[in-house]
Amino acid sequence: VFRVQSNPNTARRRDLMRQAACVAGAWVASSALPVVAFGDVQHYPRSLLVDLHGSPWTARQLKTGEAFLFNYPYTVSPVFLIAFEHEVKAAELVTEDKRHYAAPAGVGPGKSIVAFSAICAHKLMYPKPAISFIGLRGGGRDEPSYVIHCCGDNSRYDPLHGARVIAGPAPQPLAAVLLEWDAASDQLHAVGTRGGEMFNAFFDKYAMKLELETGSGLRKPSGASVVVQPAASYSK
Repeated sequence: VFRVQSNPNTARRRDLMRQAACVAGAWVASSALPVVAFGDVQHYPRSLLVDLHGSPWTARQLKTGEAFLFNYPYTVSPVFLIAFEHEVKAAELVTEDKRHYAAPAGVGPGKSIVAFSAICAHKLMYPKPAISFIGLRGGGRDEPSYVIHCCGDNSRYDPLHGARVIAGPAPQPLAAVLLEWDAASDQLHAVGTRGGEMFNAFFDKYAMKLELETGSGLRKPSGASVVVQPAASYSK
């Protein structure tokens, strides 16, 4: 669990290393140690999650099993924020280019809050203001209780296990967004990503559309705070 400490930079490094060590230990026990674990963290500026009025968004505001959205690490790159009923554990996953990484465990009071890039790893579909082709759904037969489904190509991801691919042509899991939770204030921060980012391909494919939709530069950082809203409100 990522927690805000008196020295945030030191605390984040220590928590990341502890989580990676725990996952690596499990892989050693199963004789399946990957090449890398901790090294796959992509660090970005730390952003506080806030509501539409700028007030800090707290973990208790999340509704279980409902998708929320914010943009990180860029103002045009959407992220799913989801709380589940039960603890979400770290998971060993592999990117399309065969890099092993540890998808982070859940954070929050129940260790059940996770965040993933909302950019599909196949055709790069994403939630748009007018319509969304990708979102959280109830799982079907022989599937987890919830799935992230892209109806553009029928790729389905398991958000309870690092957004791994469980169906469809997607070549890799959704990239995970690393969260910190402050137990004292119940506030959440986004601090980086782990896994296969799709940002370069996303920007290349949708450059003009993204700038028209958002009025923002493609690689403009999200800033010190990012607005959270229900996915149902984000897209019409």
